[in-house]
Amino acid sequence: MSSDATAPVPQGQYVAAVLAGDTVRTAGMTPRVDGVLTVTGRVGTEVTVAQARAAAALGACNALAAVRSVVPAGHRFRPAEMVVYVAASAGFTALSAVADGASEMIATELGPDNLPARSAIGVYTLPGGAPVEVALTAVLVTDQ
Repeated sequence: MSSDATAPVPQGQYVAAVLAGDTVRTAGMTPRVDGVLTVTGRVGTEVTVAQARAAAALGACNALAAVRSVVPAGHRFRPAEMVVYVAASAGFTALSAVADGASEMIATELGPDNLPARSAIGVYTLPGGAPVEVALTAVLVTDQ
C-alpha cells in the first residue's frame, strides 16, 4: 500500500485537503479505492478488528495522498494530529487497536519518528457505511 497515489476524489461538496499557511488539513478519508468502499459495516459485528485495522490503514494512505496533493513541490511535511473514527457496535471498546492500523501505515510510509498525536473515537455510523474514517493534520517542515 503506497500513499503515492492521487488524492481520493471527494464524495460530496468538499475538497480532499486544504493548505492554509504551513498547515494541511484533510477531509475524513474512508477506506476507498477508486471511489468504492472496500468494506462496510460496524466494527465488532459485521467487521472484524483485523478488517478494521486494514481499513484504517487504507484511510490513512488516502489521507497521506490528500496531504501530498496540496504540499508545494520541494517541501516536506510532518503529520501532527490524526483522528480515527470507528463505527463501533454497542460495547466495542478496542478503538485504539483499530486506529493502530492507521498509525502502522504512517510509520511504514514516513518512519516511526513521524507518527502524529492520535485520537480514536467510536461513533454510531460513518459515510456510506464505512467502518472507519481518518482525518489528518500535517505541518510543512523546513530543513535547518
